[in-house]
Amino acid sequence: MSAERQQRKPGQRAFLAPIGLVLLLLAGLVPVPSSRAATTERIVVDPNRGVALSGFDPVAYFTDAKPLVGREDVELRFAGATWRFRNEGNRAAFLENPEVYLPVFGGYDPVAVTRGVATPGHPQIWLVTGERLYLFYNADARKAFAAAPAAVMAEANNKWRDVLLTIVP
Repeated sequence: MSAERQQRKPGQRAFLAPIGLVLLLLAGLVPVPSSRAATTERIVVDPNRGVALSGFDPVAYFTDAKPLVGREDVELRFAGATWRFRNEGNRAAFLENPEVYLPVFGGYDPVAVTRGVATPGHPQIWLVTGERLYLFYNADARKAFAAAPAAVMAEANNKWRDVLLTIVP
């Protein structure tokens, strides 16, 4: 990681949360805080293992500009899912700013959300824009989103509450 990248992490804040809030977040007892409307406590996970992003490291999308598989020995339980990381530094970055690294809509495809459908995105069909990670069901959905991200997000944000009601916990 370059010195410039080390000095400025996406979404870095100038304050630290009280330790009690951090512990509640880690335990999954409170939703992840965010100033953005498109976050959720509903995370797409592997139904058999409870692993988010199929085991890919959520921080690697930002630091390495590609999906990289995390390690079983560097994982953490957060927001009802198990997250894996390539190294301790990535895990620490995630803990410092989870709202940055969590996929928007919990990993559901924002293009599908515009149609009122909760379709899990694929961790290898992705885009980072506006310092946020988006996952898509297929390459066509990614292309549609990339052509007009603001319009897609406006429509997806309008439909997200209704879509949430269709997701079985």
